Parts: sequence; structure tokens; C-alpha cells
Amino acid sequence: MNRNLKLIINNTIKKDKNYFFEKNELKSILNLYAKMVSNGSWKDYGLSISSKQVIFSVFKNAAENAVYNICKKFKPLSQNLKYSITDSNGKILNNSSNLENLILKTNWKKIK
Repeated sequence: MNRNLKLIINNTIKKDKNYFFEKNELKSILNLYAKMVSNGSWKDYGLSISSKQVIFSVFKNAAENAVYNICKKFKPLSQNLKYSITDSNGKILNNSSNLENLILKTNWKKIK
């Protein structure tokens, strides 16, 4: 049996980038969420995804508006604005270039 094999390399195909939280980012957020649920501060969460950002919204009650949003911008104007925590009105309460640092440096008891 004689077989001719061809190796075809196509560098022009670009995979669509999936925009979402990375595994370690989501783990940090869900760890915080579990802690806040266990102390009775948070009750529910939701995710919003667009081509510009992904948002983890926190609710005290499922029927109310989000109390806080943890946002990841995909193309921020400044690297320090890549991750932010906003209130229900969209006011930035805290921001950082690193999600883990943002979660750790935020005084969650103060902004409840």
C-alpha cells in the first residue's frame, strides 16, 4: 500500500476568542460569593456577557436589582480599569489590573 500524505497548514484561520472570566478568575469570584452567602450578605448572582465585558452581578434578593457588579473589561482604556467593582448605579467603587488583588483589597463589610 502506497499512500501519499499531505501536510496542510493554514495560518489564515483565526479562532474566535471566547470572552469570559478565566478559570482562576471565576474561582476567586465564586469563593468570595460562597463566603458572602454563608454570612447572609448575598443571595443570588447573574452573569452578563458582551463583546466588551463580562459582569458577575450580585443580588441580595433575586427580585431586586444587582447590588454589586464585578466587571472584567476586555479592552480597557487603562490597564488599571480591567477589573472593577461597581454599585447598582454603575459607580466604580474599586478597580485594579488584577482581579485577585481587587477582591482581597476590597472591604466587603464596609460596602455591604
